[in-house]
Amino acid sequence: MLDLTADPVALTAALIDIPSVSRGEARIADEVEAALRKQAPGYEVIRNGNAVLARTAFGKPTRVLLAGHLDTVPIADNVPSWRDGDRLFGCGTSDMKSGDAVFLHLAATVTDPAHDVTLVFYDCEEIESSANGLGRIERELPDWLRADLAILGEPTDGHIEAGCQGTLRVLISTTGTRAHSARSWLGDNAIHKLAAVLDRLAGYRPRQVDIDGCTYREGLSAVCVDGGVAGNVIPDAASLTVNFRFAPDRSPSDALAHVKAVFDGLDIDLRQTDVAAGALPGLRNPAAAALIDAAGGSVRAKYGWTDVSRFAARGVAAVNYGPGDPNLAHRRDESVDVGRIAQATEILRNYLTMR
Repeated sequence: MLDLTADPVALTAALIDIPSVSRGEARIADEVEAALRKQAPGYEVIRNGNAVLARTAFGKPTRVLLAGHLDTVPIADNVPSWRDGDRLFGCGTSDMKSGDAVFLHLAATVTDPAHDVTLVFYDCEEIESSANGLGRIERELPDWLRADLAILGEPTDGHIEAGCQGTLRVLISTTGTRAHSARSWLGDNAIHKLAAVLDRLAGYRPRQVDIDGCTYREGLSAVCVDGGVAGNVIPDAASLTVNFRFAPDRSPSDALAHVKAVFDGLDIDLRQTDVAAGALPGLRNPAAAALIDAAGGSVRAKYGWTDVSRFAARGVAAVNYGPGDPNLAHRRDESVDVGRIAQATEILRNYLTMR
């Protein structure tokens, strides 16, 4: 059984050594559930698919929710874990089993918290959003997501990263007339029509937006191009996928309107294929402000999209805070600084017990 009272670094290694690629979280969920039932007195523990939820009911004036996903990207010859000096290596060290270990350790060792605490360890975060276990919990067990503050253990390298940016993808398509490339004047090259789209992207100047002291940096980027029939054929169809990362002061509809305006006047078909709203920082929330104080005031914007957006949509202030380095997530040499694990544990312990 996982020892939740052990050094969080050792607990991180133990979690890494349980393979849990998305859709294969049954064993790690079994282990986490069993450990919480035995080693976290005062918590009600339930299971939902391959997600494990636990909460206290001490009647405290505020509730803090600690959430982390149990799944990882596919293993790349990096399980089991190994230690090299001050770094622990292995699949999920950064994203985000080190964060999970901190939360589990605190559940077992903070016996008199200043807040009621909810723990949510969920499945399938690393794949399509329709499979996301937190989304399933939101549909089936919404009462479990009520809180004054939600802390997501996503990798932030020991900084509090507030809110998150939204993400929008559009497919831009062009059409033409197919012809033999030896007689190109008889055709209309659909790929060439993408040049005007790429010119707009090359000249685009993204916004930087300050919200509650956090600077969000937008970006509009081509991420995929498709077209061509054969080496001797003028193509009659081509497409470009464009991803817009937008600051949380824009709604998804505002973001789509902005992208359409960027490409206005071009001979294209533009279709939205995916969107997820961002989340405002919510730093004026008293519970969030207290966490920032406990962390010494270190806070910055979250550029990527995370599940804090789900909480923000429910009116729950949410931040990202974890010991992992986001620049190392998903890499073959993924690792975490063990000092960051100790630091996150101490900061969150102080916050959960601060009166």
